[in-house]
Amino acid sequence: MNRIGNLFNFTIWGQSHAPAIGVTIEGLPTGFRPDWDRLSAFLARRAPGKNDLSTSRREADKTEVLSGLNPDGICCGSPMTVLIWNTNTRAGDYDELRRIPRPGHADYTAYIKYGAGRDVPGGGQFSGRLTAPLCVAGGLALQLLAEHGVSIQARAAAIGGETDPEAMRHAVETAKAAGDSVGGIIECICEGVPAGLGDPMFDGMENRLAQVLFGIPAVKGVEFGAGFGAAALRGSENNDPFYYDETDAIRTKTNHAGGILGGITTGMPLVFRVAVKPTPSIGIEQDSVDLKAHTNTKLTVQGRHDPCIVPRAVPVVEAAAACAIYDAGKEAGAWI
Repeated sequence: MNRIGNLFNFTIWGQSHAPAIGVTIEGLPTGFRPDWDRLSAFLARRAPGKNDLSTSRREADKTEVLSGLNPDGICCGSPMTVLIWNTNTRAGDYDELRRIPRPGHADYTAYIKYGAGRDVPGGGQFSGRLTAPLCVAGGLALQLLAEHGVSIQARAAAIGGETDPEAMRHAVETAKAAGDSVGGIIECICEGVPAGLGDPMFDGMENRLAQVLFGIPAVKGVEFGAGFGAAALRGSENNDPFYYDETDAIRTKTNHAGGILGGITTGMPLVFRVAVKPTPSIGIEQDSVDLKAHTNTKLTVQGRHDPCIVPRAVPVVEAAAACAIYDAGKEAGAWI
């Protein structure tokens, strides 16, 4: 399924090396005027080729709106479709991958699921390239949330096991020099989220966020608040004591819950972290199989790939969070 969301929902379409990728969004409020310069600046944070530690593939990620706006540039209530042209593709880099899947990548499972009909170049619909249209939907949601005092900020908390910025950069440089890659952890803090968003059991705020976050190809884990660390605490340590603040609002003295209890937001900052795996496309020779010859073989991946996807994934995490929170708030009537 390439569609997600309820009252604010969107469908992502296209493939890494198709002529274009894009998103169709439903639920943008009529009368909303998107700030396209602000969206472009947000997309630029995710775009490739910005420094010596990312892939050399360069894409402008310039948006083209096909529907959803009236002649004055205001949302008219119709679904909005936004297109991004793919302009810097090299499909030839992927010829060998039609028969030899990359270890750690979706090449093999795509072959099992779709057979010869799968789109191989760039990873097709499994590519991180598809996070660009996710950032379009999330970038617009961020603008709408800002109107209601909600801010979402993510950062690289660790890369290659390192937490110091210089050490993180060195870890990426070292891996790149070796033809290898590293992963990391992204932390996201959402402030101003009102209490009462989300539902118990299977539609809680954690569930909603996790579903979008796991749509980011490299994400392998999500934790909220103290997360797995809470398993080592006693209840007296993990519980967040309540109190009334100076505005007579109920707050908690700590936030081990990460702003969510029983699937419902508490009004405290919503805090979560995602684990991002190392980029599977690496220049080191690896063991694989030849799907046509049914033999074991070796593979050295060609093409242009990030030695670490974490820095470019930071705005994608913000976008995913914005989509989930805006949709939940729209259902709860929080944005009226």
